[in-house]
Amino acid sequence: MPDFPPPDLAPILPEDVPAIAALARRIWEDAYSSLLPPGQIDYMLAQRYDHDRLLAEIGNPQKWWVQAFLGDFRAGFACSEIQAGESGPEFKLDKLYVHPEAQRRGIGRALVAHAVETAKEQGFDRLILAVNKQNTRALQAYARYGFTRRASTVTDIGGGYVMDDYIMEKRFGCGNQG
Repeated sequence: MPDFPPPDLAPILPEDVPAIAALARRIWEDAYSSLLPPGQIDYMLAQRYDHDRLLAEIGNPQKWWVQAFLGDFRAGFACSEIQAGESGPEFKLDKLYVHPEAQRRGIGRALVAHAVETAKEQGFDRLILAVNKQNTRALQAYARYGFTRRASTVTDIGGGYVMDDYIMEKRFGCGNQG
């Protein structure tokens, strides 16, 4: 794979919310249209990328939203957060999405590295995430980034839909949580 210059990372600001919501739709339609039942993409996008919800989340000090640019092209974004776990708080990479035309250019790796550094700064020694069991592209990418499968879950999200995911974990040391 050729080397690409690293993407520029920047916090997501209120004025970025419409562009992030549009980018989420573009990425989700590419990634999930063959994996999820009809209607679930619209249902989940309405839940997770509603303008007011995004504004509230980017203002939450317990969530770290970041976007990646290749030049002027908004190529992806991620959100990580502290969440309650079975044995105490955990640091979760809750969202990581890369535009289909920008994949395999180091953007996902840069966003994961940013989440790891943020987790370390917050005192954690691991990063977790959930990924659709059928999303082979993402599963392969996360394995390359050093994640391993920790659990399998099926979660009812309402509207007659479920999320059928693997919980993956990347350990890196240097923390005092978990």
